[in-house]
Amino acid sequence: MWNLITLDGYFEGVKPWDLSFHELVWGKELEDISIEQLNSAGLLVFGEATYKGMAEYWSKAEGATAKRMNELPKVVCSNKIEVADWNNTTIVRDAVAELPKFKREGNGDMFVFGSGILSESLMKANLFDEYRLCIVPVFLGKGRRLFNEGLPYQKLKLLEARSLQTGGIILRYASI
Repeated sequence: MWNLITLDGYFEGVKPWDLSFHELVWGKELEDISIEQLNSAGLLVFGEATYKGMAEYWSKAEGATAKRMNELPKVVCSNKIEVADWNNTTIVRDAVAELPKFKREGNGDMFVFGSGILSESLMKANLFDEYRLCIVPVFLGKGRRLFNEGLPYQKLKLLEARSLQTGGIILRYASI
């Protein structure tokens, strides 16, 4: 999992795609980390809403990051999408049942970006090996939380803590 979250636990503002707080930590360091992660990725995994937004943006974007986003294999987890138009995308109906197969057969890391509903399902099924978060130093006060009540108890091991010049902190935890 890779997500930016506020200090009070929100990964999105009140409205869908309200990510303006990302600007507080965006800079060369975070851009380099994002590219490094993309280069290690073998598969990108999205929930339905995140997939639609990412496909809309990245299929029209230009540059090295856009090229990599468009060429990487992608999975959209959805019961509603019938046709996935974004290059190199597979539709998965039951993420908890089907994603472990992709993990066993894949090359490189699988990243889930955003996708709060999907992420919650995968956390409840204990399917994340690693959590990568960028903590944004702001209290948003309201919006969509990434970690909701009802998640199972799970111990984590700190793999990395890295501060950014923008004030953000990158945290990497392994599931144990």
